[in-house]
Amino acid sequence: MNFSEELVKICKLYPDLKFDFHYRDWETDFLRFYQSQINYNISKKSLSLNTTLYKGKKSYSFTLYNPTREMLLEKIDTVKDLVDKLPEDPDFIDLEDNQERTEEPAKTNNIEKVDLNVKIDILQKIAKKVELYDFQIYGTFICNYKILHIVNSNGLLKREINSPIYLEVKAVSNKNEVTVLEVFGGENFAKFDLDRFLKNLETKVKAASGDIADVEPGEYEVILAPRCIGDYWQYLESSMTARSLDTQQSFFENKLNQKVFPDSITLTDDPQHPDLINFDYNSDGHPYRKITIIDKGVFKNFLVDNYYGRKLDMKKNGAEGSALVMETGDKSWEELVGSVKKGLYISSLHYMNFINQKATSLTGLTRDGTFLIENGKLTKVVNNLRFTEKISRIISSISAIENKAYTVPYSSNYGEFGIESVRMPHVKVTGFKISSSTKKV
Repeated sequence: MNFSEELVKICKLYPDLKFDFHYRDWETDFLRFYQSQINYNISKKSLSLNTTLYKGKKSYSFTLYNPTREMLLEKIDTVKDLVDKLPEDPDFIDLEDNQERTEEPAKTNNIEKVDLNVKIDILQKIAKKVELYDFQIYGTFICNYKILHIVNSNGLLKREINSPIYLEVKAVSNKNEVTVLEVFGGENFAKFDLDRFLKNLETKVKAASGDIADVEPGEYEVILAPRCIGDYWQYLESSMTARSLDTQQSFFENKLNQKVFPDSITLTDDPQHPDLINFDYNSDGHPYRKITIIDKGVFKNFLVDNYYGRKLDMKKNGAEGSALVMETGDKSWEELVGSVKKGLYISSLHYMNFINQKATSLTGLTRDGTFLIENGKLTKVVNNLRFTEKISRIISSISAIENKAYTVPYSSNYGEFGIESVRMPHVKVTGFKISSSTKKV
């Protein structure tokens, strides 16, 4: 008998309690490289059980590592009396009760497919390419394999498998420490095109090899890289949740089925997209399927989980915003850049913080390759810049969208790394507000 079946039995042992179990069998192969050399490579496995115990409207959460039945029963006996001393959550109604299971697709273990020799060969070719321009590479190359079992007292017994790949290469100039970034992510290694990866990185490295410029505060026409517009959508995702609606922090409050952005803007949450890291269920165990969030500028759906669905009397949809996809446009990369007489190409953002979440205003920095565009060409690398903007205004000011999309992965680089991905094109934005220069690359 596997441990998830033991968890089903334990649920039945305590009719006066309810349990929500997340049992993870997780493995990683984590490689870090520094100055074009492998710094270290770590292979690690872990078994963990995250448990929330409910007694009426009171709850207590704990985590066990390498759990056994006896260990769990002992912990439950300790906690079930302790929970009586905790305050109630008056809004708690019940746990997820959707029994539907998704079709479990076959998954390749990418730790085995993209082994150390494969990684080393790829990194050596990348290092050799940027060495021609007196650059070195830094970054991480991660492959994970995770089996997640979701079990609760309402009869859920579900399993999700994913095996994300995350490659982040930062090329750094030996001359002036200018940095540029290129990434790859997903679950299908066959989608990795090394020649295109090298070409994209080389283009940025060549552009970063010249003079360093500075720009004055003001409004600029900018081309945002897929990573940047992905960052903005991920920050705006917090306003798309039912939770933000409940806390009155949502930009989309009272805007359901209303026009909020131009016709060119369509955004979906697509956890089964073939180019993204895939998910079958949300954290509650509800089926997680493709949903349209913005359709031709019209806001169509909040992301509704079990708790806030019950609290706000909204239909649960299981969406989590972990696989955002922006619809492409009709302009090539060359046409986007070529249409800018004087402006900026921004390839990456850093240290963003909300000033006012509901108003979508935030501040942050550019980094890893900001370039001056003059007469339709990238001419000089620019010092990192600070911006203060509203995400809603940035999206409303998109005047052109690339006809191609790219997968951009994100990793927390701690714990189980929390690797997710988005699918985004380059976009052209008018009137982007630069507030100051850092005077540093």
